[in-house]
Amino acid sequence: MQLFRSILSRRMLALILCAVLIYVNAFTSVKVFAKVCTNQPAFRCTANKQAEADQAHNNDLAITAKAAVLIDNASGRILYAKNKNKKLIPASITKIMTLLLIFESIEQGKCKLEDKVTVSEYAASMGGSQVFLEPGETQDVNTMIKCISIASANDAAVAMAEHLAGSEQSFVKRMNKKAKALGMKHTHFKNCNGLDDSIESGHYSSAYDVALMSQSLVSKYPDISKYSTVWMDTITHVTKKGKKKFGLTNTNKLIRTYQGITGLKTGSTSKAKYCLSATAQRDGISLTAVIMAAPDPKIRFVQAAALLDYGFANCTAFQENPDDITLPPQKISGGITPEIIPRVEKPFQYVLCGDEQSYKPKRKIFYRKHLQAPIKEGTIIGSVQYTLNDQEIGSLPIVAAQSIKKACYSDIFLKLLQAIIGK
Repeated sequence: MQLFRSILSRRMLALILCAVLIYVNAFTSVKVFAKVCTNQPAFRCTANKQAEADQAHNNDLAITAKAAVLIDNASGRILYAKNKNKKLIPASITKIMTLLLIFESIEQGKCKLEDKVTVSEYAASMGGSQVFLEPGETQDVNTMIKCISIASANDAAVAMAEHLAGSEQSFVKRMNKKAKALGMKHTHFKNCNGLDDSIESGHYSSAYDVALMSQSLVSKYPDISKYSTVWMDTITHVTKKGKKKFGLTNTNKLIRTYQGITGLKTGSTSKAKYCLSATAQRDGISLTAVIMAAPDPKIRFVQAAALLDYGFANCTAFQENPDDITLPPQKISGGITPEIIPRVEKPFQYVLCGDEQSYKPKRKIFYRKHLQAPIKEGTIIGSVQYTLNDQEIGSLPIVAAQSIKKACYSDIFLKLLQAIIGK
């Protein structure tokens, strides 16, 4: 009997030791994987079996620019980043914000494409890339957008800034206000075109911030691609000297070579080196690749294309439409009706990358507690939260599909009367 107990205790001890070793080994593996993934693009940390291969792929990109970012435009997810928050000189990619505010003004009805813009002496005095607008010359807003988008015209950018805000400096205040609203934490503008900029003077941005304003422009105003993908065009100068044609050539060489390119903007000065924000769309995925301070003009295009290829090769689009989400009516107290109809107004979009493509995002529905009338149509009353491998990846607001008024005494009396008659 004593021998049996001795054997049993030894076996129990062996089992305990095995369990401890398994636990320690698992814990060590997780720690090592976490360390390997630290410098990886965001989606790469989902594939621990391919961590070493992913590191090699990351190195193969060989981004030599000082800073670079690749984001998904639908979700804002960062797919690749190098020095994403480093303050650098943006040069003419500053004009992305200028274009964003122009399109926003059109949307708000503050100006129209056919509105005439008169060129001031100050606007005409701009150096660098320009279309040689003359003082007193008039062009419509549509032509000015062409000049800014295609030829990166400094004079046209200032003319539009003055047209919309009265002066360039007033317009720049709007630019900085918009930058703050977009969450651009490492950006400050001093002018609307990026000419003669420097960090010391207070004109700077970061690769991630450039991606944010690019994302906003192409997502909210897709018509920008009608301008930014034009290779060559002409405008007509009408001055006291008469009419004269002037040719525009796009500074973004990727629009001729990259499949699915939608824009967007180049920039270069002696201080800024060579910058590019390139946007492209394939198979339902819209990406923005930003290159800042590349050592030469060709490298910015090569490395932006490499980033875009990297994203398209490793990611697929996930989308769930509002019609795919069943939302039953919810109880509401104090209203003229006992229930409120919820709805989701836009689709949920996300990119699944690497091993994530083997999984489908899950959703959970949450409502505010104790919904109380009155509630206006469009009021947020809950959310649809999406998770992937138990990690939250995004959410959509649930809003009231109709307005519910607060019940007054007459409504309560009518309900009581209907209840009595119904009986």
